[in-house]
Amino acid sequence: MMRKSRLGQETLQTSLSRRGFLVMGAGGTAAFLAGCGGGEGLGSGASKEGVGGFTGGKYTGPAVTLDYWNGFTGGDGPTMDALVKKYNSSPAKVTVKQTTIEWADFYQKLPAAAQAGKGPHFGAMHLDQIATNAARQVIVPIDDVASELGLSAGDFAPAVWQPAVYGGSRYGIPFDVHCLAMYWNQEHFDKAGISSPPTDAASFDEACQKLQQAGYKTPFWMPNQWPAHLMFLSLLWQHGGEPYAADGSAATFDDQAGVAALTWMTDQINKGYSPPNVDIDAQYLAFKNGETSITWDGIWQINDLKAGEMDFGIAPIPTIGDQPAVWANSHNFFVTALGAEDQNAANASKAFISWISKQSAEWAGAAMIPARNSARKEPAYTKSPQYALNDYLGNLHFLPAVPGLGDVQIQTLEPALNEAILGKTPPDEALSTAASNATELMKANLEKYGA
Repeated sequence: MMRKSRLGQETLQTSLSRRGFLVMGAGGTAAFLAGCGGGEGLGSGASKEGVGGFTGGKYTGPAVTLDYWNGFTGGDGPTMDALVKKYNSSPAKVTVKQTTIEWADFYQKLPAAAQAGKGPHFGAMHLDQIATNAARQVIVPIDDVASELGLSAGDFAPAVWQPAVYGGSRYGIPFDVHCLAMYWNQEHFDKAGISSPPTDAASFDEACQKLQQAGYKTPFWMPNQWPAHLMFLSLLWQHGGEPYAADGSAATFDDQAGVAALTWMTDQINKGYSPPNVDIDAQYLAFKNGETSITWDGIWQINDLKAGEMDFGIAPIPTIGDQPAVWANSHNFFVTALGAEDQNAANASKAFISWISKQSAEWAGAAMIPARNSARKEPAYTKSPQYALNDYLGNLHFLPAVPGLGDVQIQTLEPALNEAILGKTPPDEALSTAASNATELMKANLEKYGA
């Protein structure tokens, strides 16, 4: 689930699928939708209330074939393929036809298909895309799925349930959570005499110093692009800040917490722990090749690292600020406006979502953390590398459910981080300018999306 990399075809596909969800998925979607009719919805005409009537359990209507879209083109693809095959092999009257698209294309093609009255009946998308697609009526509420299954916030990892609610209705059922983590090269740690991973600012600094003394000149590379903004958001939350107003009215990442977060990031370069110009995913490539000792990246890198020969460790990112916190996202299942036009298709789609939600322990094989509490008790997860983060789930933070927010972030926050990390602009100045511009865009979005 990594972003752009230059690690060969298989890894490149994985990289683009993840890079896409924030570059094109978060940003390109909003820009694309804006060009498809201003504030008008793009749905194919189905009621914005969706289609109710789901009673849980198996689908009992006539035979139906459903189109299912997702972006699982990387290492997570085989796991999803197996789940779909398992469902289709059951005696149910539902046949699921899966179409897998790079996330970068997915978030463009989905609204385009909705505008044309085509596309999937249901699919999976990132949690931070729910609000935008709900506001444009590309997807419809599925409160009845949650209701009939008896699902509530208490059944899921903390904080992942509420962000799929927009305008008082639920548009997504969480399947997993994924977050940043800290990886380290165990051989480097052993040589440097580091017996346990750093957990705070002081121990992190001490570890970097020991690694330098052991001959690893630049032990922690600081990227100036992806995943810099995920690191920044994590550090911002650790310092008690919030990047955006929950109602979508303003950007607030330029406060004292934001400045402290970005200053720490630039300090890693000033201290010599990182080279001065680390491009997109270069820090991960360097880590994988043994050029650097520690990296912060998503848990989606686990399977790629397992396929190599490195002896690596994984743990929560250190608490650099006053409180533990880390950026997170989630894959959610949704039903489209097209899927809601026909009662049988709607019920069949919801039956599949109900079924696959209960299979989320198997999804741990894709290096994800199951969203459902019950699934996280299964050996498929408890024996996985990402289980090392299990006790940290209460510290996950998600962006607010604000339509168009991803595009705002692409245009403002990410360039500001790039300028500061490259040493072109002081952190406070870079964030102040970006927050001002972001607030203007967010105000415009409130009108555009009818929020």
